[in-house]
Amino acid sequence: YTGWYILSLHDALPISWAGLVMGNHALVRAMIEAGTMVVCTYPGSPTPEIAEAITSIAPEKRPMYFEYSVNEKVASEVAFGAAINGHPSAVFFKSVGLNVASDSVVQFGLMHIEGGLVVILGDDPGVNSSQNEQDNRHFCRMSYIPMFEPATPNEVYLMYLEAARLARRRHMAVFLRLTTHVCHAREKIGFGQYIPQEFDWSPRFDSSKEGPYIAITKTVFPMKARALDRLGLVEAEGDESPVNAVLEPNGVSASLGLLRGVISASLPAMSLMENLKDSGAQLRLLKLGLSYPLPRKKILDFLRRHDEVLIVEELDRVMEAEIKMLAYDNEIHCAIFSRSDEFLSGELTSSRTMQILRQTWPEIFTPKLGRRTVEASVVPRTPLMCPGCGHRAAFYAIKKALPEGAITVADIGCHTMGSFEPYKMGEVMLCMGASSGIGSGLALGNRERRVLSFIGDSTLFHAGLPGIVNAVQYDHDFLLVVMDNGITAMTGHRLNAGSPEGGNISIEDTLKALGVKHVRSIDCYKKDELETAVREALEIKGFKVIIAQHPCMLQFSRKTIRKLGEMPGLMSIDAEKCEKAYECSSVFDCPSFVRGEDGSISVNRELCIGDGSCRPSCPHTALELKKRKESSK
Repeated sequence: YTGWYILSLHDALPISWAGLVMGNHALVRAMIEAGTMVVCTYPGSPTPEIAEAITSIAPEKRPMYFEYSVNEKVASEVAFGAAINGHPSAVFFKSVGLNVASDSVVQFGLMHIEGGLVVILGDDPGVNSSQNEQDNRHFCRMSYIPMFEPATPNEVYLMYLEAARLARRRHMAVFLRLTTHVCHAREKIGFGQYIPQEFDWSPRFDSSKEGPYIAITKTVFPMKARALDRLGLVEAEGDESPVNAVLEPNGVSASLGLLRGVISASLPAMSLMENLKDSGAQLRLLKLGLSYPLPRKKILDFLRRHDEVLIVEELDRVMEAEIKMLAYDNEIHCAIFSRSDEFLSGELTSSRTMQILRQTWPEIFTPKLGRRTVEASVVPRTPLMCPGCGHRAAFYAIKKALPEGAITVADIGCHTMGSFEPYKMGEVMLCMGASSGIGSGLALGNRERRVLSFIGDSTLFHAGLPGIVNAVQYDHDFLLVVMDNGITAMTGHRLNAGSPEGGNISIEDTLKALGVKHVRSIDCYKKDELETAVREALEIKGFKVIIAQHPCMLQFSRKTIRKLGEMPGLMSIDAEKCEKAYECSSVFDCPSFVRGEDGSISVNRELCIGDGSCRPSCPHTALELKKRKESSK
């Protein structure tokens, strides 16, 4: 059904068909075609590929200004500042990134944004890479900002173009909500023609004409009235827009007894299309692309035309609640069905939407005879840190240094995986930068159990500084360990403010400038020194910091392999010395070590990078570092 969509939204431009394109990459093409001048982000899955696509273009050829901001709030503010200056802008981040940005973003709906601003969300139903499943459709209702919800990579491309046009035409902010499946799916897409243009960077900010830009006391009321008026105009457009469409994949016969329909959006809508085509059921689907404000006239018409309507949406009952109120207020006598509670969590793929259809209309959606159902059995696998990771070496040393009953607090980053076996370093975690505040609270009045918090280098600059300042101010009695690998590794090796090739802001100097009295930097590979330092620090009363440093070895090994073709070193096990203590595989827990069925230990050549960080873990000195070319295969 994407054909009519291209013709209806994009018929002014010649179509050039690209190959299979990821949703995140299609978005970047749309940004370029739309004339977006400024793009900011703090990366987080499922959105990092957007930044990768932008940065793959050489800076001198890049048709936009792009920056990795220090956090999502700052990214939103930079994009907003550019947009009110007349420059079309965009900002993107993951689902929980909106929590960080929300203090500013919830004000965007009140403002006149001259150049238009698109706020791109990467929501995560199913918790593929987040700490919760939050449904950010609530935010658009709280902030009076319209929301588009593409269902496919092609719609990502087209709806960004539409969102950018709407934002510029109405001088407002617009949400574009993607989900993990939509971000990472691939589809053949018809791109429009790209015409390079010279951007006009002339400042066009005029608070006397378009203001006020200060939402406070009595100024808020006219600003809110303007926001509501704009929403009314967008709703009227949504009633006529092809992004909100009634689809009949199998047609609907006039001889049917009961007329049934489904209302959905985003990935569930595509899953339902697949279900309907597969089953041959004669149901209409009202697919919403502009999901807020809801196209009330179109929805009312759909309800009046049907006897029964099912509402299918991922996560919370957002549309369902509003549609039921709409039906009640307009005295529409249509039975409106909803999902059972078991479908309020997780992604609604085609198998799950078929279960919803069968629960609602079992007489229509019966399992086909002769069809085999294959149940896949997946063995759970604990997430692992990479071979050679300095965090592993740090956790190995710190665990030995901790007294019995010590409480450890985790934060967001690669080091979060230290909370798993065998390290169990991190027993509580909320969000980025929270570990210092939580550690401070756990330390209050606590004379019996030591408290140690972890934080990454990027996270420290992102959201960790306020908690550290608070700990300095009140001299809270806990140890903060900064896990510094010089890069934002978990989201694709992005430079951060402290990276040597980035801002190169010294973490140690920053902490000392903030008033931290006890600061020490140690290389994670120096395990004995790190263990001793932790023991000593825990005996110091008040707030203290250890910076556990070591470059990201995944990044290092990739650069080395590109240069040399392989890593030069490889760990070897001296069989005569090995007593099968399994310290290397079970306590140090490097994935390069493989335990055979006979209990023997071997080294996986494909995983081992020959860094030697594992050598101190063997109590029998059976681990040796050899040149890879000389080692036996």
